[in-house]
Parts: sequence; C-alpha cells; structure tokens
Amino acid sequence: MQIDIRKLTLDDYDELRDTMQKAYPAMSESIWSKKSILKLIKIFPEGQICITVDDKIAAVCLSLIVQYELYGDDHTYKEITGNYTFNTHSDTGNVLYGIEIFVDPEFRELRLARRLYDARKELCEKLNLKSIIVGGRIPNYHLHSHELTPRQYIQQVRKKEVYDPVLSFQLANNFLPVRVLQNYLPEDSHSEENAVLLQWNNIYYSKKPNTMQDSVIRLGLVQWQMRHFKDIDAFFEQVEFFINVMADYKSDFIMFPEFFNTPLLAPFNHLSERESMFKLAEMTEEIKNRLSQLAIGYNINIIGGSMPFIENDDLYNISYLLHRDGKIDEHRKIHITPNEKKFYGMKGGNEIKVIDTDCGKVGLVICYDVEFPELPRILADQGMKILFVPYLTDTQNAYIRVRHCAAARAIENECYVAIAGCVGNLPGVNNMDIQYGQAAVFTPSDFAFPSNAVKGEATPNTETTLIVDVDLNLLKELHHYGAVRTMSDRRKDLYDTINYNSETE
Repeated sequence: MQIDIRKLTLDDYDELRDTMQKAYPAMSESIWSKKSILKLIKIFPEGQICITVDDKIAAVCLSLIVQYELYGDDHTYKEITGNYTFNTHSDTGNVLYGIEIFVDPEFRELRLARRLYDARKELCEKLNLKSIIVGGRIPNYHLHSHELTPRQYIQQVRKKEVYDPVLSFQLANNFLPVRVLQNYLPEDSHSEENAVLLQWNNIYYSKKPNTMQDSVIRLGLVQWQMRHFKDIDAFFEQVEFFINVMADYKSDFIMFPEFFNTPLLAPFNHLSERESMFKLAEMTEEIKNRLSQLAIGYNINIIGGSMPFIENDDLYNISYLLHRDGKIDEHRKIHITPNEKKFYGMKGGNEIKVIDTDCGKVGLVICYDVEFPELPRILADQGMKILFVPYLTDTQNAYIRVRHCAAARAIENECYVAIAGCVGNLPGVNNMDIQYGQAAVFTPSDFAFPSNAVKGEATPNTETTLIVDVDLNLLKELHHYGAVRTMSDRRKDLYDTINYNSETE
C-alpha cells in the first residue's frame, strides 16, 4: 500500500466527485462542480490537498484564506464562500478557512482525515496565518435533538458521553469550539442546520515575516519493558499504545528496541534457542505488515526495533523502517555478536545504505553495528543526518559499550544518534532473562549543542518514553562553521572508508 499526499489537480476531478458521493450519500446535490474545483485550484492551489492510496483518490480537503474580521463569528457557509464563488479568498487574509473535507469510506480506518488536518496546520504555519477556522457539522445531533440543545450536545461530546464522528475528531485534533452556528448549511438535515465554529490557533504566528523552517525533527524512543503476553494481539495492543502516544506528541519517528518482540518466544521455551528463534521469525511478516498499517494510520515513521528473519534457511537480525507513506525499508544487522552466533547461528547482512525519508536522510544500524565506526562513517558520507540504533543489552557494561560508541559516532560524523533498548526481566525465556538500558539522543560537541553532547536521556532501566527535538540546520552550521569539522578535515590523501558493495555495483 502506497500513501501519498499532494496538491489537488483538475485531472483528479472525476475521482474527487465519486469519492465525495460515497462520503456524503445523503447530500448528493452538494457535490462540487468541476468549475468550482477549477477556480479553487486557480486561486489557492496550496490549499487544495488530496491523499491517494495506491494512486486512487481517498481523501480531500479544500480551503480558502479569508480576512476573518470581515465575516466574524456569526456567518453561514454561503457567506464565507461568497455564495459558493470563493470571491471571499484573499492572498493577504489572516485565517485559513476549511470549507470541505471528506474521506472515502473504504479508507476510513487509515486515519487519513488526521493527516489532512496535519497538512492544514503545516500550511497555516508556513503561510504565517493566525489560525484555522472551520464550521464543523454535527451529523449525529439528529439522534439527540429531542433531548439536547446544540450547546448541551457539544458539552456531552466534549465530556465523551456522546460520540459525534466529526466533532469528536476535531476536538481530538486540538480544535476548540467557539460558538454554535445556526442555519449554517441548510441542506445538512442530520445536523439540523447547525454547525460548530471551531478554531485552531497557530502559536508560531507573527506579524513579522515568517521565518519558520522545516528543520526540526521530533524523535520518539521507547524504553520497552520486557513482559509476557498472552498472545500476539496483546503484544500489538502494547505496541499501538506507544505509537498512539508518540503520534499525539507529533513525533516524526518512533523507535522500538532490538528484539522487542522476544516475549513471544515464551511458548517455544521447550525448544532449543535456534529452533525457538525460527518460530519467532515466522511472525515477523505479520508484525512488519501490522506496523506498516500503524505507521500509515498514525502518520508516523516507525523503526520496528529488530526481529529474526529467515531467508534460504539462514537466520538474520532485521530492522524495518515503516514509512508513514506506506514505503518499507530494511537493515540487516551486519556485525553479529558471539552470543547471536553461538545460540542462534545468525548470519550478518551485507548491505550498507542510507534511507531517504520525509525528514531527510537517516541511517539505521543494530546494536553491535554501532561499535564499528566504519559503518556509520559510510552512511554519513551518503548524507545521513540522524542515525537510529535499536539495541538489546543484558548488563550495564554491555550498555555502556553501545552508549559510548553511539556518542562517538555523533561527534565524528556530525550527526544525531538515537538509541533505544529493552529493560527489565523476562523469566521463562531462554537467553533473554535480563536486560539493562537507557534511551538517549546524542549530538555533536560544539557550541550549538548541549555541553555534554546529550540532547536527552531517559531514566535508566524502567519503562518509559523519550521525546526529543533535533534541528538539522544546526548540523549544516556545524559542518561549515564548527570549531572542528570532522567530516571535511579528514586526510583522504592518507586514508578513506570505502563501501565495497557500492563500488562493485
């Protein structure tokens, strides 16, 4: 499944019309004409956004910019759209007004509406507008109108005592009710012509020209407590809990630790370590696909720790990067520990590559890999700015090896390095009985960064999360103006690091 978000074009109109008809089967007379869509695209192309699933239109939102003081908080849909002419749009306006959003019912489980709302918020910040305002329908109100006024209905929805598919969603996306709009949309019989005026404020708004740049990336790291699960569904429930939390905090990435799914080994403890790991590897495809669905649904890039993987009867330690657009990348652990060889007979991967994401180029290595400086250096030469390191260490001294090597990689490669591992005990699973860990994000060591080169770290050896913002622009400044410049000052006349796989391709 491939998810893409882009500007709407007139060529999309036929699919748009069909999708809107499916979304609003009781309001077929309100379908936008091709002429209307053409005008919207012409006057404000950035505000007309669609999401495609495997190149099929799945969701659409339409917007205008208005000088809001001209209309105030007591207006109708007809007035705010200029009698559906969109003549109310003004390039010098101060509010992004949402005039339409709909999702094909076939794709509603993918949470595409939330992705559209996020895109609107990004557009609002980019254009330096004060707020987003919408007149939100309350389609379930007709079920309660005999006993609740619109105001009472809104209060009940806010308390979560009543569910409304539109208003509940908007409240969950930090839109605040301003007032009830009566006679807002006469053809909306389910809302009984009522709507809720909702507002989201842009905290970055300034009367000065907007200087905001998309350079700050939010990393979410899970310090995963080893625990027994009654079945794989219970495991997924715990995984989705953390993904939901990180998505609520608008993280761009969430990373789980190496072998975070090994509690699922418990039913196979009667087998040898290698045989039980083969049994666990049989679940990897299912876990990968489920994580990919969650990445799309929660609009967050997921680094799925690592899991065992079977290919040609060989066992590998593999980590997947599940992109929020549906793409999937992988890294097979290259450097296998003596323990992994002894108990599981694992083999090392042979591919070193940087991964392109919607937040720039990142690298992915697993635990022991980070103790070999050549590997991250090759990734840095390919443009890596953030290195992700899921790990699993049983003792504190093993953790210290990973930690100090990760910190060194950040300094020598002028990049950020994020590490996350498992914690706690797992009795009843051979060779996985104890773990020690402390999630952290390391930085280069220069004036623009923390004096100890640690951007953030979690409480050691307890289940928790770590959320850290990193600024890619600081890396650019370091590379050109740093007190030392480790990437550019290398003596390549004496030595170099070569990726032989790429040299021979």
